[in-house]
Amino acid sequence: MGGWRNWYQELVNSKPLFLTIYTTVIVGIVFSSFYVFSAVYSPSSASANWFSSPPSISHSPVAASSYINVAPNFSPTLKVSAIPPPRPQSRSKQVKPIWEVPQTKRLPSLKSFQLTKELVEQRVQDNIIIMTFGNYAFMDFILNWVRRLTDLGLSNILVGALDTKLVKALYWKGVPVFDMGSHMSTMDVGWGSPTFHKMGREKAILIDSVLPFGFELLMCDTDMVWLKNPLPYFARYPDADILTSSDQVVPTVVDDRHFIDYGNATPRLCQRFSDNICLTLTVGAAYNVGIFHWRPTESAKKFAKEWKEMILADDKIWDQNGFNDLIRRQLGPSVSEDSELVYAYDGNLKLGVLPASIFCSGHTYFVQAMYKQLRLEPYAVHTTFQYAGTEGKRHRLREAMVFYDPPEYYDTPGGFLSFKPFIPKSLLLDGKHDLESHFALVNYQMKQIRTALAIASVLNRTLVMPPLWCRLDRLWFPHPGVLEGTMTRQPFLCPLDHVFEVNVMLQQLPEDEYGPGIGFREYSFMDNPSVPKQVKESRLEVQLCDDTLIDCQASSNTSSPGILRFPRHSSEETVF
Repeated sequence: MGGWRNWYQELVNSKPLFLTIYTTVIVGIVFSSFYVFSAVYSPSSASANWFSSPPSISHSPVAASSYINVAPNFSPTLKVSAIPPPRPQSRSKQVKPIWEVPQTKRLPSLKSFQLTKELVEQRVQDNIIIMTFGNYAFMDFILNWVRRLTDLGLSNILVGALDTKLVKALYWKGVPVFDMGSHMSTMDVGWGSPTFHKMGREKAILIDSVLPFGFELLMCDTDMVWLKNPLPYFARYPDADILTSSDQVVPTVVDDRHFIDYGNATPRLCQRFSDNICLTLTVGAAYNVGIFHWRPTESAKKFAKEWKEMILADDKIWDQNGFNDLIRRQLGPSVSEDSELVYAYDGNLKLGVLPASIFCSGHTYFVQAMYKQLRLEPYAVHTTFQYAGTEGKRHRLREAMVFYDPPEYYDTPGGFLSFKPFIPKSLLLDGKHDLESHFALVNYQMKQIRTALAIASVLNRTLVMPPLWCRLDRLWFPHPGVLEGTMTRQPFLCPLDHVFEVNVMLQQLPEDEYGPGIGFREYSFMDNPSVPKQVKESRLEVQLCDDTLIDCQASSNTSSPGILRFPRHSSEETVF
């Protein structure tokens, strides 16, 4: 995400302009300052038997999963551009269905997994191929990526493997795979490491190799998820050489159209909120190479070749920075007066920037919930803007219930423990949103979670985390609390990695020094349709009571079905 500091300064300068956006978007919301919004995501009809059938043993949670009652997001009804219906899907009769496990017991020669035009052609539909790539460390992300696409009815999919271990693993899962010949480590490389940058160069090499085949290419990172079939959307822009996502966090448009980006310039961008409003916006966030669609035009092929050569010549150039530097070389003007495309790359290429409200970053989806506030359907979410490495990305997708885990994740030995947090309204809403009020709110919640973790440890149960509320954003650079011009509400439901170091919590640390590990799950866990019915129904709710009351005694007997009353301030000895 290069160029953030310059971009952030532009946001500060543009603050008065975005007040107009606020006025329009939240018209009709009178009591917005008196409630906090719900960020429970709508699940897909996923099944828990992705890897195998769910086990028959069940373990009951101690308490019902219960959360703060909050009001839903609201924004005025918006007119959205019509999306053409999907084109008829043509496919080869010889293509093996995805997830069909090979009948043979012998792995074919690795030479048969080499990337060729014939291999790609087997999977292409309507001249489009959808690709991702990675190493074995991202196996679960890759399976999740493929599963989300097949759930959407898409099968024109190919996965590039950076190591032979992944080639073999995906082949036996029935996932179309090719060997990129990289012989890379099977371990998690870590963001910003030399191996991470090597993976970026592999992406440019792959794109440069595929485009000459003559197929449209939708290239994706493995840490993103498709929520809706994007191909009809891309078909709306047949003249675009490249359609790219971005790290834009400001609502440049309020519907599903592209926004016109002239880099660091300040274009006059007409967006008709009403008959007489036209806004001038300062834009220029980095284009993100985690999601982009390429057409096999001469302009795109020439750009891909130069981009590849640039980053191969200097291993200090991050692939995304190189992409941005090259494509912004003479950016603009618009292709035509009413076009949503812009000339780029010395005027040789037609570029479209996907709206961040529906092709979401980790900020516009998990922090702002921009698509909810604008009443739009998101196509994708990319787990950027997070702070706990690969573990943090996985946990965010779990919070959104868009990550498929094996059955044992949803029915663990020992059972689960959840609790209903109590947060005074004054901590959420009173006073200014500043460091003092933010940490007062966060620390209040952390104390309750600390107690819950201790109880879970004593009972050998896995803690279901409560939803966390924040008054200020978390970012890796200085900021005023909430980024200027964004739609971040205060307070907001914040991801767990805004408060906890999720990656550290999941480390296997020496028990003699740190004590036994305590398992935990995301706050939305009990709402996930992948949790077996017997787990959801085998619940025991513990209610704390005044020990002076007759029916408030430490006992294993329940006062009513599914409810156990227990004296307040009980010690560990009393519990046992």
